[in-house]
Amino acid sequence: MNLEKELKIIRKAVDEIIPEEDLVRKLIRSKETGKPLRIKFGIDPTGTDVHLGHLVPIRKMRDFQDLGHIGVIIIGDFTAQIGDPTGRDETRPPLSHQQVLSNAERFMEQLYTVLKQEQTEVRWQSEWFGKMTVEEVIKLMGNFTLAQFMAHDTFRTRYEQGLPLGLHELMYPLLQAYDSVAVQSDVELGATEQKFNILCGRDMQRFFGQEEQVAILTPLLIGLDGVNKMGKSLNNYIAVFDPPEEKFGKIMSIPDDLILNYYKYAAWADEEELEKVQKELESGTNPMILKKQLAHRIVAFYHGNKAADEAQRAFEKVFSQRELPDEMPEYKVNNSVMRITKLLTESGLCESGSEAKRLIQAGGVSIDGEKITSTDAEIEIKEGMVLRVGKRKFLRLRKQ
Repeated sequence: MNLEKELKIIRKAVDEIIPEEDLVRKLIRSKETGKPLRIKFGIDPTGTDVHLGHLVPIRKMRDFQDLGHIGVIIIGDFTAQIGDPTGRDETRPPLSHQQVLSNAERFMEQLYTVLKQEQTEVRWQSEWFGKMTVEEVIKLMGNFTLAQFMAHDTFRTRYEQGLPLGLHELMYPLLQAYDSVAVQSDVELGATEQKFNILCGRDMQRFFGQEEQVAILTPLLIGLDGVNKMGKSLNNYIAVFDPPEEKFGKIMSIPDDLILNYYKYAAWADEEELEKVQKELESGTNPMILKKQLAHRIVAFYHGNKAADEAQRAFEKVFSQRELPDEMPEYKVNNSVMRITKLLTESGLCESGSEAKRLIQAGGVSIDGEKITSTDAEIEIKEGMVLRVGKRKFLRLRKQ
C-alpha cells in the first residue's frame, strides 16, 4: 500500500494529528527499515465496562495494526489510583491496587473485540514506576513548570473556582508522559480532551533524548442523551458487553441528529457510506430505517449477523408491533402486595429508590401495559404480570 493510502486510513475519523509531517517521516522510515511503529494508548481501569466511546481511539489502533504496526496498551495501575483530572470538577476517589488489577483483566477482554491480540503489547506502569526513587520523581517534576500545568483548562478552572485540586493530580500528566518514554512510543492515541497530556509526552521524550511521539486525537462520541459525551457516570453509554438486544435498542434510542455521528465513529463507515447516509437524511428517508441499519451493523460487529438479526426481530416485535418479548427474566415475590418503589429496587430494575421515583414520575414504569403514576402505589401481585421499566426492561412476576 502506498503512503497516501495509508495516510487516508489514518486520517479517517481523526480530529487532529500533531504534527502530521512527523507521522509521514515515521511511516516512511518504517517502510524502509521494516520496523513497525509503536502505537500507544493508555487506559485507567477505574471500572469494568468498556463503552463504544472508549473504542473510537482503539479502532484507530486497529487501523495501525492492519497497516503492520504494534499496538501498545498501557495499563495505568498507578494513574488509575490517582484518577485522570481531565474534564472533572472534583477529585476522584482512589482505587485499591487489587481493584485496578481486576478491572484491567475485564478491560482487555473487551478491547480484544477490536484489537489483534498477536499485535498488541500490554504493559503495566508498575514495571517502571514500581522501581522509581523519590529522587527520580523529583527530576521528572523538574522538567515542567507550574505555569504550564495551570494553562490546563481543568486545573485552571478548578483553581479559579476554589475547588479542591490535589497535588497528586498534578502528577497525572507527568506519569502519563513518562509512559511514552518507558515504551518508546512513536504515536499516542487519545480523545481530544487528552491533548494536554499527550503533548506532555512529547516534551518528556525530548527531555530524555528520544524522538517525540505524534499525537493523534480522536473525537468524543456523544452519549445516548444527545448532549454529553458517552460515559458511565451519566448512564448514557452502550457497553461492549451489553447483550445484543439491549445494544440494538440503545442505538435505536439515539436522537436523529446523531445518526451520521454514530455511523462515522461507532460503525466506522467509510466516506462513500457517509455520503450515502447524508443524502438519505437530506432526501427525507425515515430516520428509523437508517437507525435499524446502523444498529444491525454495530451489533453484528460485536456479536455476529445471526445475533443482529435476532436483536432486530425482537426490537420490531416489541416496539413496532407493540408485543411483549418472547423471553424475559422472572422475579419471585413473597408478598401479596408491594409498594412499587420497593418492587422496582428489590427486583433489580432500579438501583435506588430515588431512581425508581424518578422513572415513575417520568411515566417510564408500567404493569401489564398500564402506567404507574404514583410513587406511593401499592401493587397487588398477580401471577405472570409484566413489570416494564423504560423501553427495554421487562420482568415477569411470579408469586412465591
